[in-house]
Amino acid sequence: MPAFRYEAVDAGGATKKGVVNADSARSARADLRGQGLVPIKVDAISAQVDASGATTRRGLGEKLSTTELALFTRQLASLLEAGLPLEQAFTALLEQAERAYVRDLIASIRSEVIGGAALSDVLGRHPRDFAEIYRALVASGEQIGQLSRVLSRLADYIERRNALVQKVKLAFTYPAIVTVVAFAIVIFLLTYVVPQIVSVFANTKQKLPLLTVIMLAVSDFVRHYGIFVAVLLVGAWFMWRKALENIALKTRWHTWLLTAPLYGRFERSLNTSRFASTLAITTGSGVPILRALETSRDTLSNVAMRQLVEEASDAVREGVSLARALSAQKHFPPMLIHMIRAGEITGELPAMLERAAAAQEADLERRTLTIAGLLEPALILAMGVVVLLIVLAVLMPIIEINQLVR
Repeated sequence: MPAFRYEAVDAGGATKKGVVNADSARSARADLRGQGLVPIKVDAISAQVDASGATTRRGLGEKLSTTELALFTRQLASLLEAGLPLEQAFTALLEQAERAYVRDLIASIRSEVIGGAALSDVLGRHPRDFAEIYRALVASGEQIGQLSRVLSRLADYIERRNALVQKVKLAFTYPAIVTVVAFAIVIFLLTYVVPQIVSVFANTKQKLPLLTVIMLAVSDFVRHYGIFVAVLLVGAWFMWRKALENIALKTRWHTWLLTAPLYGRFERSLNTSRFASTLAITTGSGVPILRALETSRDTLSNVAMRQLVEEASDAVREGVSLARALSAQKHFPPMLIHMIRAGEITGELPAMLERAAAAQEADLERRTLTIAGLLEPALILAMGVVVLLIVLAVLMPIIEINQLVR
């Protein structure tokens, strides 16, 4: 049954907006009049469908945010656990939705669910809002008849992932701000302060100190060619991003990142935590191990580690245990492999994977704070050295004049 977005006026003259399900726009208006409302505008909530059959929507920002996705999942799980049918659960979610896009999305899903479609199939028509792992877990919950439990675990997973991402972003926010401010200050000093002050001494025909001469040359270069250097750097960045579309080059680059000094352990911890947490929730929700490995592989950002998981999946398909398959691949921490081996022996693989994921997330948080903690004093020290050199370049001619006067 199609969904319609309406704007109507009640008996008291107040304007009301919402969504109503009806066979047609005429039926929607009739339903509104039956509720004592005078319809002003009734528009069908229609989705754009691409060649693959997936739903697309127009407009910038037309996508569920990670926070909205976590809230949607948590509320839906709570309503289903309370015993509400799926249709009534979506009706309650529709009444609580604040953003227009979210209301339209929930109304569209609700109308198709009322029409008899499976929830996982409906979510598959909105790939921008619901990732493959999300749809796979919902399908698994429907198959085993434990949709509310699976959604609750999925909400925990999304909330934990959001919290981890937020911690990483916050840790690097201060170094990023310091870097931007430092560059702005240095550029201002080189392009305005240094030429204004040092030009006074240059006009006196005084022989300038070597540091001042070098600083004047740097200042002239920044003023005359700085914009070209900036354009060149931006162009190089885009060319590098374009070059990384080559899978072979991207694989070599990501392989190097895994062994890079200082950053390498961070990259491994980030991808290992994603892999372990995704594998924990998929296996715990009844997804077959090969399908779970495939879904977990797709959540990794490092292409080299994706290939390692793919090779491990091939070994598992041939009958090798998961722990043994992963131990044959480098870059996976021994603790993760030991936990998986213990889970396979005891038959509690999901629980052991959750513990391993929690340990990896704690390790990632610790490494993030360590890197951020090292960056902060390094950036401040570098900025201090540059500013000191600029100040010395300005003061040295003044000191020499004072010595001549004496």
